[in-house]
Amino acid sequence: MALIEAALSAAAAASRPVLSSAAARRAVQLSSCAAYSAASGGDIEDSPPLPTPRRGSLLARFRDRRALAVTDITATEWCEKQMEFVLEHGKPERTEAMKAGSERHAQLEQEVIERVEVTIRSAEELWAVKFMNFILGANQLMLEGITREIPVIGVVEGSWMIGVVDELRMPPDGISVHPILVDTKTRYKPTVPSEAQKRNGRLQVMCYKYLWDNLISEKFPAENFFSYFDLDPGYLLSDDIKQYIRLLGLNAKTLEDVLKYFKVTCHTLPRSQEQLLLRYELQGDHSLLEEYQFSYDARWFKDQIQEALSFWQGAREPKFVSEEERWKCSFCKFANNCPINASTSRCC
Repeated sequence: MALIEAALSAAAAASRPVLSSAAARRAVQLSSCAAYSAASGGDIEDSPPLPTPRRGSLLARFRDRRALAVTDITATEWCEKQMEFVLEHGKPERTEAMKAGSERHAQLEQEVIERVEVTIRSAEELWAVKFMNFILGANQLMLEGITREIPVIGVVEGSWMIGVVDELRMPPDGISVHPILVDTKTRYKPTVPSEAQKRNGRLQVMCYKYLWDNLISEKFPAENFFSYFDLDPGYLLSDDIKQYIRLLGLNAKTLEDVLKYFKVTCHTLPRSQEQLLLRYELQGDHSLLEEYQFSYDARWFKDQIQEALSFWQGAREPKFVSEEERWKCSFCKFANNCPINASTSRCC
């Protein structure tokens, strides 16, 4: 199938870049990019800059000119004190269970995505790759009915946030045009997750839905984006990246060119379904333990995000986990250093 370049003139503003089924599988794998790896209001382009994080806050100290990752939000919800320890002292060594989970996600991605290595030389090229991967994932979703590991970005309660959606799939009934957001979790033991784990998973998938739907329904705040991340929209992309983009049937020389394709793509995609899905697999044989479906709750989501941001923005001290969830402490690598442990013989 021939590749079609989207027309970006005003007369064809409703068009979006449409790639062949084969091209939609080729997502960029970053290489030589250690210096620019992502951490993983403001809905109009001419809006004022976003508020500057409070001096001395965790947001200013550890995410200056970077987006909060969705995993930052979920780790905060799990235990704020643990999140503070991670920021101050670094992440503990990954466990075998964590490694197995990452390997499973890589395996799931490889089932539908063909990775292509491209060397990244600047922050502008890193973002160009992220936008291209979104375009490819969106086209694969519309052409094949499924995509995985698609990046999403946006402003949530005044803060830039970025995440990578595990899976988007079109409904099997062939009638609904609204994709289903799916997140797959792996478990070491054949047990169903606790309510605390499900709550954390619900927050994660709701973050993805909010970011996806906002990209579809709102005008991307380009000027704020370039300003906040200190990016040059006219930055000339390397020959490697321009060649990769041409192979996909598109023509872009600058980051701003890629962003135009990204915005056009966003405006022609459907919003996601209100029903969201968490899948729990056993690590050993990938057998399904549970499929947990739940509805998006806008009020609950807003409250959770505001609570997490008040911690990141330095409005209050970090909280410890509740009494009924102290079992989390047995899995915490910072247990011996946690202040609550000194007074209760238990950790945060």
